[in-house]
Amino acid sequence: MSQNRLISSKRFLPFFLTQASGAFNDNVFKNALMLMLAFTAANALPWDTDLTMNLAAGLFILPFLLFSATAGTLADAVCKTKLIRALKLLEIGLMLLAAVAFYFQQYLMLLGLLFLMGSQSAFFGPVKYAILPQLLSDKELLAGNAWVEMGTFVAILLGTITGGLLVGFADAPVWVALVVVVFSVLGYLVSRYIPAVGEVHKAEKFRFAPWQQTKATISISYQNRTLYLAIMAISWFWFLGASYLTQFPNFTKTVLGGDNTVVTALLVAFSVGVGIGSMLCERLSGDRVELGIVPIGSIGLTVFGISLFFSSPAQLPAELLGLSQFLATAFGWWVLIDLTLIGVFGGLFIVPLYALLQQRAEPQQRARVIAANNIFNALFMVVSAIAGIVFLTVLGISIPEYFLVLAIMNAVVALYVYSTVPEFVLRFVIYLLSHTMYRVRSIGLEHIPAEGAAVLVANHVSYVDALLIGGAVRRPVRFVMEKGIYDLPVANWLFKAARTIPICSKQKNEAVYEAAFAAIKRELAEGNLVCIFPEGRLTKSGDIDSFRPGIERILAETPVPVVPMALQGLWGSFFSHHGNGAFKFKGRFWSKIMLTASAPVPAEQASATELERQVRLLRGDFT
Repeated sequence: MSQNRLISSKRFLPFFLTQASGAFNDNVFKNALMLMLAFTAANALPWDTDLTMNLAAGLFILPFLLFSATAGTLADAVCKTKLIRALKLLEIGLMLLAAVAFYFQQYLMLLGLLFLMGSQSAFFGPVKYAILPQLLSDKELLAGNAWVEMGTFVAILLGTITGGLLVGFADAPVWVALVVVVFSVLGYLVSRYIPAVGEVHKAEKFRFAPWQQTKATISISYQNRTLYLAIMAISWFWFLGASYLTQFPNFTKTVLGGDNTVVTALLVAFSVGVGIGSMLCERLSGDRVELGIVPIGSIGLTVFGISLFFSSPAQLPAELLGLSQFLATAFGWWVLIDLTLIGVFGGLFIVPLYALLQQRAEPQQRARVIAANNIFNALFMVVSAIAGIVFLTVLGISIPEYFLVLAIMNAVVALYVYSTVPEFVLRFVIYLLSHTMYRVRSIGLEHIPAEGAAVLVANHVSYVDALLIGGAVRRPVRFVMEKGIYDLPVANWLFKAARTIPICSKQKNEAVYEAAFAAIKRELAEGNLVCIFPEGRLTKSGDIDSFRPGIERILAETPVPVVPMALQGLWGSFFSHHGNGAFKFKGRFWSKIMLTASAPVPAEQASATELERQVRLLRGDFT
């Protein structure tokens, strides 16, 4: 389903509008209150403005540390649709109290309500992401996350701007009160149309125990190394985002020499960039969660973070510039483009990671995994504030230099994550291959079982057959590969990351031969897909060689369905033995590849001869 069809579907649109209206309302309330505390309430509170502003920021983020785990436990235990509606009703109650407090200018009461609104948001966060896999199919999950991220950032932007505009009106408290109440009511009414999803089977019963639940939730995040590092990567993005956004006002005033309109322009550029990057994810990924895009996002974050340092002017203008004057300078558009592209690559970075959490977390723990993510997000945002103080105040570096430090830190974090979880690099290499040297189309991959063990058999044309098949098949595939190919320098690291199984002839090395069959049996017993190339070696002529009987031994030991597959168009490409051999230019840089699959063959009918016949039929005359 395309992004346009998804946003108009009855399954998704009510949820999208519900979460976007909540983000909008939160930021109208928060920004209006912050501005009133800064300008209107200076004499109405018993402490200075700086303390008030920091207190307000802390009161909103504190609930995410206190209650995210409890929120995740609750979301896993009950019907998520009912929970969303209950939270939207709570929002109406809080906004009615806020309306009264705004009208009578009761700022201490508003600070208390800010904490309660943060608590409501902390409870909404896990259920917002955990409900998506129940509303959407796997093919729609990436597009759904793209819309949610885009909608969230645009809603935050519009809410922030609206809150600022309302404070400038005559009778500002009345206008703010009216807007927050109206949008909370609208949010609840729309939530009534979210489809009921039911409770998750085998979910734990809920009990209110924040401290114990926080420890348990964090321990759940540690259980899967890939999910834990995905959480750390998402939290790192929020660290970067908070670091940039926090410095925008001072960066504008002390470095760019701009006024408040320029601050708004920087905020718009960054937020719109994240929205664009989020929406680009499905365009670049198709209908799958494509982890190969994540390294592209991290590279862009570093490159344009460094560019932002160089785009900053060396000399402060003589007087504050309005937006039109700012854009007329030599650096104005450069800064805005840098911030937009930081946002774009941030969107490419974060959306697949959110989809990964939803897709790979156990259904009965999904909301708690999201809650763990929210806890770490909040911690990283707090650390970003501390880092800003250390670098800018204690060490005394300039804001552009701080942006440069952030870009370099991003590169270091990315290298650590990708070296620890090579799957990201593997998917990145597959993505580059399938979008540069090769254009891969597929037919019949729906015949591959959505779950459970199966063997895939294919003809063997080039050194990148496994990468191209792995990039096209939606499920992880364990490949059985000739040991000579497996041992290739550099490629060996990628093959190990994909848990590839090396094999050679029994005469050449019986230990490797037997270890391969043992590994295949183990992978199939665990319900995984195993792909073998029964020819046993790359074709030297472009034709399909005879299939060896090893496939029959595999099926005798573990009877599972076999899916015949055929690669077309690889013969004559850079990595095939056509002409003068592999790894040599053969007159064409890129190739159109077709991967075709047919219906599974039952184990009792899957002889080597029959599978060879079916693969030959699938491939036809097109080598």
